[in-house]
Amino acid sequence: MHFLDQAKIYLKSGAGGPGAVSFRREKYIEYGGPDGGNGGKGGDIIFEAVPGLNTLIDFRYAQHFKAKRGNHGQGKDRTGAAAPDLVIKVPVGTQVLSEDREEVLADFTEVGQRVTFLEGGMGGRGNASYKSATNRAPRQHQPGEPGEEMWVWLRLKLLADVGLVGLPNAGKSTFINAVTNARAKVGHYAFTTLIPKLGVVRHKGREFVIADIPGLIEGAADGAGIGDRFLGHIERCRVLIHLIDIAGDDPAEAMRIVQDELAAYGAGLEDKPQLIALNKLDLADEELGKAFAEELIAGGADKVFTVSGATGEGIEELMDAVLGYLPDRTATETNAAEVEETDEGDGEWSPI
Repeated sequence: MHFLDQAKIYLKSGAGGPGAVSFRREKYIEYGGPDGGNGGKGGDIIFEAVPGLNTLIDFRYAQHFKAKRGNHGQGKDRTGAAAPDLVIKVPVGTQVLSEDREEVLADFTEVGQRVTFLEGGMGGRGNASYKSATNRAPRQHQPGEPGEEMWVWLRLKLLADVGLVGLPNAGKSTFINAVTNARAKVGHYAFTTLIPKLGVVRHKGREFVIADIPGLIEGAADGAGIGDRFLGHIERCRVLIHLIDIAGDDPAEAMRIVQDELAAYGAGLEDKPQLIALNKLDLADEELGKAFAEELIAGGADKVFTVSGATGEGIEELMDAVLGYLPDRTATETNAAEVEETDEGDGEWSPI
């Protein structure tokens, strides 16, 4: 499945059906009077967050969404049928933005969340509703209110508990493969990860989601490399794991570059808790790891973990630290929760 996290779509709710102009015509009834019914209501545009989706790829092939118009009224005081609502299903984490992307119009953070975004037009009045003592045979009616229309942007922010950041070739793909079943692509060159990857970590009876985003380079905020467009997927993370290549030229400089890009992006990323981890410990000795850790602490890190995504060394201690930033139940654990069975009686079935 291709990954797409932004899409521009056109929305239009249904117009109301027109009212009818009709007069009662029956044998032996000389003055039947008006009996034109009202028109039906137009369909609403509704967004609904559903499970099982993690991309907006469907909106690449369908950009126009128009609800149906309400049916027109009919004689014998029959009201036209209301049009069905048009429900647009989006992944959890989707935001609906105005056309200029300046305003967030809706934010979907929970499965099953529904928002009536555009309301359909009301049906027009039929001539029966205009009948009065002084207007016994009205012929006026209403055509029905028009629907609402607008262009909006959809922006997907993947919902993860932990975000994985670092320079290209910091070993993020190897790391996420070691702690989850994400099966991220691994290669000995920069930018092997081109789109965000999600994986579920199971550690000491807990479950949480970790997100790996493409590597950042200096100037990413200005569009260098892949840029910073994927940083939006870690805005809602509770903690960030900052991986640094222990075999790189200057780990302290690597940490500074990523920190500067997070600050340049804003959205509170620079203030999120970070766990600094020196990765690829299998390519260096313990003494070198301690020396680099001291440099990183001098550069502003509170604590430095030394890990190896290839061998698994140090990962358990790092995951223990992650658990301290998680709530009592993560979204993954809540969705997977099973109803506990109560043990009542002696276990034998009874119809009473």
